[in-house]
Amino acid sequence: MTDDHAMDPDPARTPDLERGGGVPPGATPPDTPQTSGLSAPEPRTSSRFPPTGIIATLLALALVALFAVIAIGLIVMIVD
Repeated sequence: MTDDHAMDPDPARTPDLERGGGVPPGATPPDTPQTSGLSAPEPRTSSRFPPTGIIATLLALALVALFAVIAIGLIVMIVD
């Protein structure tokens, strides 16, 4: 029950493998299969902008407008 594509290949059957697991100069070490990727499919994301995002954007714009009004008011007070 040996598998040539096992995660840990049998050292006795691996070509160019020296004692202790080293590889001689110029030889390519054996390739090990990768186990990457998702284990479950990703959920589909919504294409709509959420209501909380709209509220946060409006709040940020209101704060920027308030800051601009105060800054312009202070500049006008200093100039007069």
